[in-house]
Amino acid sequence: MALTETPAPDIGQRPAGLTGGEAATRLAHDGPNAVPRPRPPRLLRRVVAQLADPLVSLLLVAGAVTGLLGDWADTAIIAVVVCLNTAIGVAQQVRADKAVAALDTLTAPTARVTRDGTELVVPAADLVRGDEVRVEAGDIVPADLLLHDAHRCQADEAALTGESVPVARAAGDELSAGTVLVTGRAAGTVVRTGARSALGRIAELVATTHAGPTPLQRRLTRLSRVLGALAVALCLVVFAVGLASGRPLLLMALTAVSLVVAAVPESLPAVVTLSLALGARRMARRKAIPRNLHAVETMGSVTVVASDKTGTMTEGRMTVRRAVTPDTDVSVTGTGYEPAGQISGTDRPLPQDLLDLARAGLLCSDAAVLPPAPDRPGWTAVGDPLEAALVTFAARCGLDPAATRAAAPRWAEHPFDQATRQMTTVHRDGDTYLTICKGAPESVLSAPVADPADPRLPAARQAAADLTAAGLRVLAIAAATTAEPTNPIAPTGLRPLGVIGIEDPLRPSAATTAAEFTQAGIRLMLITGDHPGTAAHIAAQVGIWQPGDPIATGDQPERAHQVRVFARTQPEQKLDIIAELQHHGHVVAMTGDGVNDAPALSRADIGVAMGGGTEVARQAADLVLVDDNLATVSHAVAEGRRVYDNIRRFLRYGLAGGTAELAVMLIGPLLGLGLPLLPGQILWINLLTHGLPGVALGAEPAEPDVLRRPPRPPDEQILGDGLLRGVLALGALLTAVTLGTGLYAAAAGWPWQSMVFVVLGLAQLGIALASRATRPHGTRWANPGLLAAVALSAAAQFAAVAIPALRDLLGTAPLNATQLAFCAVAALLPGGLALIWRTALRHRHHQR
Repeated sequence: MALTETPAPDIGQRPAGLTGGEAATRLAHDGPNAVPRPRPPRLLRRVVAQLADPLVSLLLVAGAVTGLLGDWADTAIIAVVVCLNTAIGVAQQVRADKAVAALDTLTAPTARVTRDGTELVVPAADLVRGDEVRVEAGDIVPADLLLHDAHRCQADEAALTGESVPVARAAGDELSAGTVLVTGRAAGTVVRTGARSALGRIAELVATTHAGPTPLQRRLTRLSRVLGALAVALCLVVFAVGLASGRPLLLMALTAVSLVVAAVPESLPAVVTLSLALGARRMARRKAIPRNLHAVETMGSVTVVASDKTGTMTEGRMTVRRAVTPDTDVSVTGTGYEPAGQISGTDRPLPQDLLDLARAGLLCSDAAVLPPAPDRPGWTAVGDPLEAALVTFAARCGLDPAATRAAAPRWAEHPFDQATRQMTTVHRDGDTYLTICKGAPESVLSAPVADPADPRLPAARQAAADLTAAGLRVLAIAAATTAEPTNPIAPTGLRPLGVIGIEDPLRPSAATTAAEFTQAGIRLMLITGDHPGTAAHIAAQVGIWQPGDPIATGDQPERAHQVRVFARTQPEQKLDIIAELQHHGHVVAMTGDGVNDAPALSRADIGVAMGGGTEVARQAADLVLVDDNLATVSHAVAEGRRVYDNIRRFLRYGLAGGTAELAVMLIGPLLGLGLPLLPGQILWINLLTHGLPGVALGAEPAEPDVLRRPPRPPDEQILGDGLLRGVLALGALLTAVTLGTGLYAAAAGWPWQSMVFVVLGLAQLGIALASRATRPHGTRWANPGLLAAVALSAAAQFAAVAIPALRDLLGTAPLNATQLAFCAVAALLPGGLALIWRTALRHRHHQR
């Protein structure tokens, strides 16, 4: 890199920017800095989409035929079923769209802007023309910027131009909205926002719409097609048997069509979409924001969580705790980024070598700390938390950060490089130039950066080893004063000023979260760029590593299935670790926060970005942790399992009812029951059972053991793990009770067809109640919507034989009190037996 011809503006000399009042006025005049979103589908389009479903279309054809032939009763039933199914489907779609839109709002990007002379972090949508904005490597440019400050600035403009090679940008150039800063940092003035920006002008090419179907939804769609084909084949058998027994052609045709609709849970895609969307909202309330519905379902099958250390297992509030120079070893107290604190281990005034160390760390950093304000109760870091810790340390040593930076303006720099693990800056210091390098001890305290002949090197290396063993994150700092500026890319011959031990306190919940993952059958891994000693110390505190356990480094990805701790790992090496884990059949959730983490986040089955990380990482991830807390991942796993359990619960309930309806229509005539159900009666049962109760099952709470059982195998089919057996068993139970009722009623001279109709409908509602999730103590009334839906549907089923108008419509006969009581008792049997069987299985499981 060529040296700058003129001194580079120092980070302490920033433009004051707009005032808050000016920004508000321009925002009101120009509108928000946001690309116009596509309009949601109109109501008519949503309705047409519902009616275009093949099964609903088949029902419409049947309604048209019955209308032409004057069968107004069945025509009315079909019309009611179509209208209610369409209304429920549209309502579910609207609710799902609103849930996804709310998530988009929560994941909105932010920007660093200077207003009233203070640097703030604001929503990108609030930027206006004239704002002073800073961007760093990993940021997505929030608006069109005219640069007045740029250092090693390269932008990925593929989103706008399709060009994959990063483009260099210097002061005087423009950075376009939507591009990604790959290296360096820059500052500029907003010149265009919103629809007038480069991104806004091609919004049609880059604007995102609602996500397509998730993998689970696609699997369920294929399942519905298979079930539909099977149902059609069986219904043709019913049609043929009816004709052979002398039934009218039209009646059997309508019966066959009605059975097809009843046998396949055609509301399944809508129920699944709503369950996923509501699950996403519940995750968001726990501060885990899914950026797509795929994340909700996949979280339930995660087998490995590969976590970074900083901000996930730890609090992410870096604080200098130890500082060691050639002649001084001090401890530092203080909380967070507040400048107040004590330096112990030396006398006041502080020795010059300690002040030199603190000054060098301050100058070779880009962060700032902000005092409390009405919208932030405590001292806040702006920029890299580690560098903010250096700024705070300098303040605790009595240095004024702004004055110190102004007295030694930055002349040239080489920002932090992952390959060398160091950062170098060159400053004009009076009549001389000061070169400062900070970074990993093994990089800074080795030749050629440090002078190998310097007698202070061995002591500095030993101090670094001691601080690492204590579990601190260690930075080494070296510097040199020269008459002419040096090349910051390749510093040489520097003298070690000392080492700094930085503490990032372990989150109080970290060990508990690790234990929860173990109980849930999930393997927690620590993948960090820290020294192996630091990584081992943190992993031991968390409980995933013990003395003697192996530790791998980033260049040993083949050991991913053998170890729990990776140290000195570069972001790009995470790709190989993920690939190795996936090769061994794992479903991997990977955390990350930097621009270089984006490929790994995309490669993982679930990419988890830290809310405080770079915008690129957040956009590449499937899940964003607002609080950067690993415990939030545990909540997301529980929610993913809950959603999947509820989908399987609906399938068990819906498919068991459809199986029973088909079996009753097939076996009934063989037992002398003629035509067990009329077409209108079949459609009525389908309407009551697959409508509100089916949707309400999707809101069941999580089982108490949701995080105490292993994840489902990645290759498990949706009907696997005994679900198909359960469907067939419940279907057989419903069939036996329904046909038994019909045979007994026929022998007693009762209106057997109406009793078959009542029992089959009520028995399915009983199965819905028996399918409820196990309630922890004190949550007996969770999901009252299901109880209300079942009660309403049961009342409607009784009304079908009690109200004359409905009897005429459905072709039912009135039932007396004895007959109704018989139906009620018989209908309770399938659900009661299913509940007893499930309780016995659960008891046996707990004994194991």
